[in-house]
Amino acid sequence: MGIENGNGHYLRLPHCDATQCDLAQSELQLQDQKRWNRIWWWIKAALLCLFLVGAGAVLLFFGGPLLINKVILPVIHWEEATFSRPVLAIVLFTCIALFPSFLFPSSPCMWIAGMTFGYGYGFLLITGAISIGMSLPFFIGSLFHQRLHIWLERWPKKAAIVRLAGEGDWFHQFRAVVLIRVSPFPYIIFNYASVATNVKYGPYFAGSMVGTIHETFITIYTGKLIYSLAEATNQGSFLTMDQIIYNVVGFTIAATSTAAITIYAKKALQHLQLEDELC
Repeated sequence: MGIENGNGHYLRLPHCDATQCDLAQSELQLQDQKRWNRIWWWIKAALLCLFLVGAGAVLLFFGGPLLINKVILPVIHWEEATFSRPVLAIVLFTCIALFPSFLFPSSPCMWIAGMTFGYGYGFLLITGAISIGMSLPFFIGSLFHQRLHIWLERWPKKAAIVRLAGEGDWFHQFRAVVLIRVSPFPYIIFNYASVATNVKYGPYFAGSMVGTIHETFITIYTGKLIYSLAEATNQGSFLTMDQIIYNVVGFTIAATSTAAITIYAKKALQHLQLEDELC
């Protein structure tokens, strides 16, 4: 078979057997599949963001006032009447630093730190406490290395993710720890589970500090948002239009960035697992 090349001559087309045609068709289908996967990824990210925004709005307008009046306002009044700011800072620092070692959540203490000290001192207080809260379980868990390893074997999929932190050189371990910290993997569990791998303390500490920066700012923002709502409720009024716009925009940015970072971390961890399997 041939075609005219425009100069009156005919060019002979190469013969394509069935196998080559099948390979070419498979390659085209694979490219189409990758393209649709990327599109579907962005669709899922957008839907997740819309869901988070909608759920947050419903929780804010319907459950918020009840929670504020029955729980948050009494806690704020008790805190202001009981502690001075320096004493409160010490108490919050101690709780945030020690609670993870006992598998207790420290987020409520971080919210109070955000309410009371804001982004500046609040961030320094939380970051300093987190550095201890992540280090203590690492050293305590090293005393029970074998038991933690046996316990982790009960969940093979989770174990495969955790073991990524112990593979490769310093930078590989650092990168894996950062991705695990920003992924949905439970924060408190990883503090102890990381000991079951060969991860060194240096990349574990550095990766944990970098991987929790976003969460720290989100926690402080959440605390300040709760405090502004509680203050407005206590005064028998509602937020001004400027405050509503600020909070809605802030919440949208926080929810969107959290969803995007989480999805990226999951995809990056999957890619990292594939690389290790190939190696």
